[in-house]
Amino acid sequence: MMKKRSISASKASLVLFLCQMISALDVPLDSTLIYKMSQPPTITQQSPKDYIVDPRENIVIQCEAKGKPPPSFSWTRNGTHFDIDKDAQVTMKPNSGTLVVNIMNGGKAEAYEGVYQCTARNERGAAISNNIVIRPSRSPLWTKEKLEPNHVREGDSLVLHCRPPVGLPPPIIFWMDNAFQRLPQSERVSQGLNGDLYFSNVQPEDTREDYICYARFNHTQTIQQKQPISVKVFSMDSLNDTIAANLSDTDIYGAKPVTERQPILLTPTGSTSTKVELRGNVLLLECIAAGLPTPVIRWIKEGGELPANRTFFENFKKTLKITDVSEADSGNYKCIARNILGSAHHVISVTVKGNTKIILDVILNLVLSPGEDGTLICRANGNPKPNISWLANGVPISIAPEDPSRKVDGDTIIFSHVQERSSAVYQCNASNEYGYLLANAFVNVLAEPPRILTPANKLYQVIADSPALLDCAYFGSPKPEIEWFRGVKGSILRGSEYIFHDNGTLEIPVAQKDSTGTYTCVARNELGKIQNEVQLEVKDPTMIIKQPEYKVIQRYGQVSFECIIKHDTTLLPTIIWLKDNGELPDDERFLVGKDNLTIMNVTDKDDGTYTCIVNTTLDSVSASAVLTVVGKNTLNLYDSRTMFNYSRPNPPFDLELTGQLERSVELSWIPGDENNSPITSFVIEYEDGLHEPGVWHYQTEVPGTQTTVQLKLSPYVNYSFRVIAVNEIGRSQPSEPSEQYLTKSANPDENPSNVQGIGSEPDNLVITWESLKGFQSNGPGLQYKVSWRQKDVDDEWTSVIVANVSKYIVSGTPTFVPYEIKVQALNDLGYAPEPSEVIGHSGEDLPMVAPGNVQVHVINSTLAKVHWDPVPLKTVRGHLQGYKVYYWKVQSLSRRSRRHVEKKILTFRGNKTFGMLPGLEPYSSYKLNVRVVNGKGEGPASPDKVFKTPEGVPSSPSFLKITNPTLDSLTLEWGLPTHPNGILTSYILKFQPINNTHELGPLVEIRIPANESSLILKNLNYSTRYKFYFNAQTSVGSGSQITEEAVTIMDEAGILRPAVGAGKVQPLYPRIRNVTTAAAETYANISWEYEGPDHANFYVEYGVAGSKEDWKKEIVNGSRSFFVLKGLTPGTAYKVRVGAEGLSGFRSSEDVFETGPAMASRQVDIATQGWFIGLMCAVALLILILLIVCFIRRNKGGKYPVKEKEDAHADPEIQPMKEDDGTFGEYSDAEDHKPLKKGSRTPSDRTVKKEDSDDSLVDYGEGVNGQFNEDGSFIGQYSGKKEKEPAEGNESSEAPSPVNAMNSFV
Repeated sequence: MMKKRSISASKASLVLFLCQMISALDVPLDSTLIYKMSQPPTITQQSPKDYIVDPRENIVIQCEAKGKPPPSFSWTRNGTHFDIDKDAQVTMKPNSGTLVVNIMNGGKAEAYEGVYQCTARNERGAAISNNIVIRPSRSPLWTKEKLEPNHVREGDSLVLHCRPPVGLPPPIIFWMDNAFQRLPQSERVSQGLNGDLYFSNVQPEDTREDYICYARFNHTQTIQQKQPISVKVFSMDSLNDTIAANLSDTDIYGAKPVTERQPILLTPTGSTSTKVELRGNVLLLECIAAGLPTPVIRWIKEGGELPANRTFFENFKKTLKITDVSEADSGNYKCIARNILGSAHHVISVTVKGNTKIILDVILNLVLSPGEDGTLICRANGNPKPNISWLANGVPISIAPEDPSRKVDGDTIIFSHVQERSSAVYQCNASNEYGYLLANAFVNVLAEPPRILTPANKLYQVIADSPALLDCAYFGSPKPEIEWFRGVKGSILRGSEYIFHDNGTLEIPVAQKDSTGTYTCVARNELGKIQNEVQLEVKDPTMIIKQPEYKVIQRYGQVSFECIIKHDTTLLPTIIWLKDNGELPDDERFLVGKDNLTIMNVTDKDDGTYTCIVNTTLDSVSASAVLTVVGKNTLNLYDSRTMFNYSRPNPPFDLELTGQLERSVELSWIPGDENNSPITSFVIEYEDGLHEPGVWHYQTEVPGTQTTVQLKLSPYVNYSFRVIAVNEIGRSQPSEPSEQYLTKSANPDENPSNVQGIGSEPDNLVITWESLKGFQSNGPGLQYKVSWRQKDVDDEWTSVIVANVSKYIVSGTPTFVPYEIKVQALNDLGYAPEPSEVIGHSGEDLPMVAPGNVQVHVINSTLAKVHWDPVPLKTVRGHLQGYKVYYWKVQSLSRRSRRHVEKKILTFRGNKTFGMLPGLEPYSSYKLNVRVVNGKGEGPASPDKVFKTPEGVPSSPSFLKITNPTLDSLTLEWGLPTHPNGILTSYILKFQPINNTHELGPLVEIRIPANESSLILKNLNYSTRYKFYFNAQTSVGSGSQITEEAVTIMDEAGILRPAVGAGKVQPLYPRIRNVTTAAAETYANISWEYEGPDHANFYVEYGVAGSKEDWKKEIVNGSRSFFVLKGLTPGTAYKVRVGAEGLSGFRSSEDVFETGPAMASRQVDIATQGWFIGLMCAVALLILILLIVCFIRRNKGGKYPVKEKEDAHADPEIQPMKEDDGTFGEYSDAEDHKPLKKGSRTPSDRTVKKEDSDDSLVDYGEGVNGQFNEDGSFIGQYSGKKEKEPAEGNESSEAPSPVNAMNSFV
């Protein structure tokens, strides 16, 4: 059958995709339907390929499968049939294929080693599991050996060999003493990757007889112990004393003092070595050197840089760790060991090969109707390229029963004109030298009459003017046709007001009250017909008719907000009040009524935004208002005899810490003077001198009558406390800090928050999280265990431990698949509790296909509706964001002239399949296309669709001039409308006389042919003012009109000789006319014509149409006759007028325009936005204030004379000390500040000089070469991090449990 090569997943090197090219049927996930429908077997659960079992416990080999009828199970062992009935120790679980081997009642696990395979079979086919290799775990004892004591001279190097027994799986090695305490390690003494203990140079304190190597076998939870190793270090002083005691005074004696030596490498040996690693694995390189002084290790990559964000240093920089290696990481890596006498180096040539990850795509089963065609393709990629073989029902396809509908072509099986007997389960086996992958997929041929899965008489309720979706989930084979009817026996539903989805759903895009009623769905195919009725109810929307209003209230007053609503009588609304988007304070002063919120005795804390939210089962609305509380910060009270000054209290003093425990301490203090205003509360703050020196955090607040408080503490924090007194006037200055209190280390209590998995590229998964704060680490060596596995795929967790960072990138993932992710914190003492899992997705890629069947329905001359078919979700390759419609005007049909193409974009969120195109120009030709959008971007565009808009009414004529006045005539000239919007049929001229009191006379109307551009009006009255109204017409109707006024002359004798510019009627006073607007979404172009004195200074006034607000005024630079109004609200009607400065009452008539809807995507320059400029100015002002405050505080500092003397005469007792508190993996930098010995003094001002860098990974991002702790975390360890004082009195009165003690260190 399949290739029986079993290797670990970390060495498999191929990628397998099994997919179907054609799926005629989509089977709904309905339990009732699936239960009734025949289905070939599918393996749902199986044991891992390489299955290591505990030899002391029963062996459980899992094999679960589903199918209809339920499948039966059988097993093979080492390629032959495994007869379970003949082995009394083996049973199979009922209704399952899982085997249980009874080891606890006499069976031996070694007897059941072998290769097992499960087969699940029913009348439709047979599915098979992977080859499952069963091997019992082994934890052998150390071979007995006689260990000679190691006698070493001080300063020499030493290697203590562990040589653990070979187990399955390999053990974890660690060194401890007889008291089960981990041996301290440092740059001088450390454990290698092979488990040996290396001493770069031995010191007298290394003398001991209990160096014990332990091997822990995790699978069986057993620990094996090597015989203790004795080390005796001879110092030069003691050797000289011994020689002196045995020689006379005349003898010359004296052993050589400890000699300093330049570095030599203990491991690896020689000058060069090679290392081969598989792509995607973790690369570990090690260099350990001997020498005196202790050498320092440095790593470089010849001809390149160490990869940023993937490089970590462990074991005091003796181990170089590079995660997720690729071929680009191949090359020569050099480790250099250096001390003051010289250096030694070793070059490791690294080669990265192959693809190390198994990626198994979700298997798609092929469900067909009789007579249909389909294709199964098995795509496998790897290095070297894998071989593909097919099996049918677990049998090689070459010897399987023939099927005339089946044809095998390499990695493809083609099915033609299938019949019910063609149902089977097919297996694709892809293998190369690294291993194999096996995938099952069934072909199920069904002949089923229609079934409707939506419950009968299901009630749908929607809000008026919103879409209504009526479901008709169905199944049948062949695929049924779906029809909808209104009522039980109504006519079939057709037309653009309905949308019919492929899944049977009927969509009413805009449901109205009259849409309420019964709707019938009918499904039919050649095997039958069925129908189902559903009910639709359309409800009135919920509205807030009286919204809360902005309030300003004095302190201790009373305020009330109203929220009066109107709603559908059949819906039950609930009203919720929020403060600053959170719950209302739990305070009796807040009274919530039926339609109002009242706050009694208002205080400063009540200041904020209050929101009324109204919810029903169908909709939700909200409205907000701001409350501002005002009052005085100081108060002077006078009476006839005395004057009292009320001010902030004096700071508390004499802080004292008592009752120190691991997680709590008691703080007490003495209050300062309250300054005539009682102290209402005390605020306690703390400083973490270990992680954030100089930064004070809020701890708690207690009443003003209390002067002691029990404080809860966190592990591994160097606490200092201060107290601030508060009265009605304000807060006091902080008290002097208390003494410091360092709490003990512990396991982390919590895990990182905000864990997310979002791919940045199509083939990766970026896992991010919010790192724990310094005090949350609970101990040194904070790291994170990042784990992930593909969701809904039988795969093991992949884990990696990273330094104190906040991101990890998983490469080589398939495009946009879900992953289960978890991130667990750990430190040198152990792990945090098991974290919860989150779901993330690997990277998105651009969509593959364009929407099809794009149709356009023109509604009127300015509005059209576009429809399209949704793209299949599997081709979106990401989160479906929606669809974008690109549309643009090609040309005007009236002018036949092309113009610059300005494409507009409308975005429709979600899985919508239609949209409205507003703001079209009448009588024009347009093109559009549709694209699907995901988080990565846009997919390909659909073919351009051409549509035309019908005629509309024209705009006003471009100008109207009145010239050549006589006693009884005027000449009118005009220009074509700027936007004809169709074919002009005529012009309409209306005019009437105006008398001296501005009363209007009778109105005369004249129709003028469309081809005329001037007209002489005769038989007018002399010396009379006339008002003219002029507009154009198309077949649709009349457009907007333009107005003008003119006067006939007094008499013939009064006509003067024409001057320059004569022939045009001069107005009796200056005037502005023909105000026109061209509006967009957020701006409008305003233009006008001016007649009057030169050099007029214009201004534009505007406001919201119908509003009583004051006009807003914009000054026009120069004497231009146009202006652009910016910052307008989309979809809003505005009024506008133009005036001239200095001429009282001189304004144009009002014009009204409406901005476009906010649907089209446009680019906005954020730098020109007023809010952005204001925000930047505020930020600059805050920075300037902070700089001034810092400068003042800095100048207030200085040294006390005592401090200068202490600096000048350093305490001779201050000596370097090594860390010896029993913790694992800590060390001291040579440049670090050392802890003071017992009895040494701290500076008199209790301050610690801050010399460390406060920079962190959060400040500089992941690409900066940060500073590393021993575990690789960026916390400034090598730039002078202060060490922790050694703990005293850490001996225990009880001997700890050996197993528990050792488990706590590993």
